[in-house]
Amino acid sequence: MLGLGCFNLNRFSHFPSSPALQPSRSDLLKIASRRFALSVTKTQQSPVTKPQSTSTAVIEIDNPASVKRQLAQLFELSLRATVPDEPDVVPLVDACAVKGGVKFGDYQCNNAMGVWSKVKGKQTEFRGPPAIGQAIVNNLPPSEMIDSCSVAGPGFVNIVLSKKWIAQRVQRMLVDGIDAWAPRLPVKRALVDFSSPNIAKEMHVGHLRSTIIGDTLARMFEFSRVECVIRRNHVGDWGTQFGMLITYLFEKFTNPDDLSEAAIGDLQALYKASKVRFDSDPEFKLRAQQAVVRLQSGEIKYRKAWKQICDVSRAEFDKVYQRLGVQLEERGESFYNPYIPGVLEKLDNLGLIEESDGARVIYVEGVNIPVIAVKRDGGYNYFSTDLASLWYRLNEEKLEWIVYVTDIGQQQHFDMLFKAYRRAGWLPKDENAYPKCTHVGFGLVLGEDGKRFRTRSSEVVRLVDLLDEAKRRCRTSILERDTAKDWSEEEIEKTSEAIGYGAVKYADLKINRLTNYTFNFDQMLNDKGNTAVYLQYAHARICSIIRKSGRDIEEVKRNGKIVLDHEDERALGLHLLQFPEVFEEACTNLLPNLLCEYLYNLSEIFTKKFYSNCQVVGSSEETSRLLLCEATVIVMRHCFYLLGIEPVYRL
Repeated sequence: MLGLGCFNLNRFSHFPSSPALQPSRSDLLKIASRRFALSVTKTQQSPVTKPQSTSTAVIEIDNPASVKRQLAQLFELSLRATVPDEPDVVPLVDACAVKGGVKFGDYQCNNAMGVWSKVKGKQTEFRGPPAIGQAIVNNLPPSEMIDSCSVAGPGFVNIVLSKKWIAQRVQRMLVDGIDAWAPRLPVKRALVDFSSPNIAKEMHVGHLRSTIIGDTLARMFEFSRVECVIRRNHVGDWGTQFGMLITYLFEKFTNPDDLSEAAIGDLQALYKASKVRFDSDPEFKLRAQQAVVRLQSGEIKYRKAWKQICDVSRAEFDKVYQRLGVQLEERGESFYNPYIPGVLEKLDNLGLIEESDGARVIYVEGVNIPVIAVKRDGGYNYFSTDLASLWYRLNEEKLEWIVYVTDIGQQQHFDMLFKAYRRAGWLPKDENAYPKCTHVGFGLVLGEDGKRFRTRSSEVVRLVDLLDEAKRRCRTSILERDTAKDWSEEEIEKTSEAIGYGAVKYADLKINRLTNYTFNFDQMLNDKGNTAVYLQYAHARICSIIRKSGRDIEEVKRNGKIVLDHEDERALGLHLLQFPEVFEEACTNLLPNLLCEYLYNLSEIFTKKFYSNCQVVGSSEETSRLLLCEATVIVMRHCFYLLGIEPVYRL
């Protein structure tokens, strides 16, 4: 465990002599690690940090590179020595924030007031929180990671880390690689269900949010050493719309052999035309409903037409996924159709399914209305499919964590699905136990008028057109720059794509996913402020510094040494070192915006502090500062990767 080599347990001379109260060093460290996982939510509400809104419970995660966790282990030992009769006290440690332009330390332990509330009125040597805070400091085991501690206000313990220790940890990452900072989630198999467009319909901005957020969550799980992460595209490839489309196509092409993907052409136009007929023509509606039955029964010509429609849609979806650099494994609703009867039979045998007004329903705790498992006409619905797909994922795919990424409007649907499974005993009663299911909701994408984002003619915006427009604008901006005169067409093309597509992604991901956000090209493509364009410029600037040095950066990494004598060098090193704990919070709460905030702050510290005040090339500190530059781009590139953004190396 990093930073724990200097522990001196002999200082705990006032532990009671009972063997039960004298745990071994390894036991104490295990307790500290486990109990810190339970304290994360509490520290999020600490006065030194800004609280994050989240609907996700705390997850126990192994993250030895986290400074916060290492400090929590030290303070766990101190608390056991300070109040040995209060074994349930959990260390509350968090990074210090700047208040009024002043920062009193790097981290803060906020246990004194809570401990006082437990011990006051009892026989105690303490006379208030400040005394407890001082005792906590006095009982801290020596550690190479801490430079100094001080007590402020009602017992807050302000912690200043050793700049030598910070430098060593950053340099160790340069040797071992960024993966050395990866935490470990306690699962081996996870699935992220995202994007999920409907066949024969255009992908819209809601699918964009699901696709971008879901891809980032999958990347976060992969970095967290989950052995198998499945990126599942649960496409809507079954249902009434196919009856409409196939019936309409068979009218248009009386000879089924004339039906081809080229002949189908614009599916969106066909869908609209067939929907008009379905809504206005009772005879057409009846034939469309019969077509669904014939499709589901496996009639060859209907299955062939269905497959052709699906293939045309997939080709359109792939245009979006290729631009976004997203890979998905498709498994549509049709795949689970054969499993529905068996799953419903199992639920019926458990006594969960009841008859209600001709339908078959399931009641769940806390909701007045039931979920419909089988419609009055005996047909299946969206919920029927989700019951079957979840059963398959738990029993056939043996998944331990299943994450559904959809708009927040579907939250109740998934809440009822999970409750039905808990009622059946197919999911643990404890929502934090594995296997577990989590719904990750997100808000709307709005236009500048504050309404759902659409074209001026109120049409849904095609994602391909939206992404291409972002690329076009970036290309125009690049060609206006003098530096682009020597660029090849390929470099202009790749840079335009990286900046344009990355700008769209970042504008979405930097917002807390639970809130709505306004889509605005001018804002997201601005090279100032918290935008992907600004971050790309910062990254390219660092790359330029390293190139201009003319040094072999790998040789510098092997033989150089980081020294943090300037305050802005130290500020940069400290922020780099905080990546593991920020990533942990983002991953356990499934909030990509925390990564964006960290990346933006890293760019700000580098640009406005380090770059402005610490000359690199030609200075006596060149070697050390080049290593800091290299560490910064390594962490930046990894953040870019997690966010699905391609970095640009020169601008």
